[in-house]
Amino acid sequence: MAEKHIQDIPFSILDLAPITEGNNAATTFTNSLRLAQRVEKLGFKRYWLAEHHNMESVASSATSVLIGYIAGGTNTIRVGSGGIMLPNHSPLVVAEQFGTLASLYPDRIDLGLGRAPGTDQVTARALRRNYMESAQDFPDDVIALQTYFSADNKRSKVRAIPGEGLEIPIWILGSSTDSARLAAHLGLPYAFASHFAPTHFLEAIELYRQSFKPSRDLGKPYVMACVNVIAADTNQEAERLATSFLQLATGIITGKRRPLQPPVDSMDGLWGDYEEAAVRQMMKYTFIGDRKKISSDLAYFQGHAQIDELMVTSHIYDPQARIHSYEVLKSIQNENVLTV
Repeated sequence: MAEKHIQDIPFSILDLAPITEGNNAATTFTNSLRLAQRVEKLGFKRYWLAEHHNMESVASSATSVLIGYIAGGTNTIRVGSGGIMLPNHSPLVVAEQFGTLASLYPDRIDLGLGRAPGTDQVTARALRRNYMESAQDFPDDVIALQTYFSADNKRSKVRAIPGEGLEIPIWILGSSTDSARLAAHLGLPYAFASHFAPTHFLEAIELYRQSFKPSRDLGKPYVMACVNVIAADTNQEAERLATSFLQLATGIITGKRRPLQPPVDSMDGLWGDYEEAAVRQMMKYTFIGDRKKISSDLAYFQGHAQIDELMVTSHIYDPQARIHSYEVLKSIQNENVLTV
């Protein structure tokens, strides 16, 4: 495999549609569209949204609806799910929803699929599917989706219209070797959630590459990794902006979730030793700093991972600072300043 440098691969975005302290979901959606429009002009390849439920800090629960909103307000960037949590849904409903999206926005819609519920167990039950059975049925549900999208399904008693016969790329999302095996077995592209689950990242992508079986959809392995990037004009400013993310991650660790908080000058008093250690472990693939520092860190990351595409998420309180973070990131790629 020829070595790939970070400046040679596509950059994409995962937007977790953050609800910020003092604002609401309507503000989040406006900010997401503005971000999507800006990064489209910057040349990012994809703009994905993730399904989460019952979280004060995330507004993307109706993921397919929000995908339509973003796709309708942009022109060329691919828009998709990172991902749809398939245990929460009937495969037929997903096929119909994404068939509709792909009919409205041809050649621009991606369908990333995850096995987890994207929420707690109580909420998973409230979503009206048996979570334990659905999670175990995930491989069969993925195959069912492929069947609904196939033109050969037209003689079936159950058909997805719209959806049938459309070329909608399916991705397997995951954070474990189980997801890697499934993506390899089905010959589908693989997106790893290294932004919050770094432990098995290198092991999983290596297993995927070694086990990959070419399919009609994909002839060779394709790995995308999601990482956290918080970039600014100075390291000091980036570190300050990152405290919003640190507070959010601490809330995940402690179970005290809140909307995304404004940045602070210091995390002293906001986390203990245990919380800090847990957050730092979760942040292994988090890159914070100015252009020079991000350049060096991403080059080192790519030197080890050799991914095919980089997806970035950025938990930044101020929407303009979030946009600027992506501008800094893209300038690194455009100006070819990275060294390996």
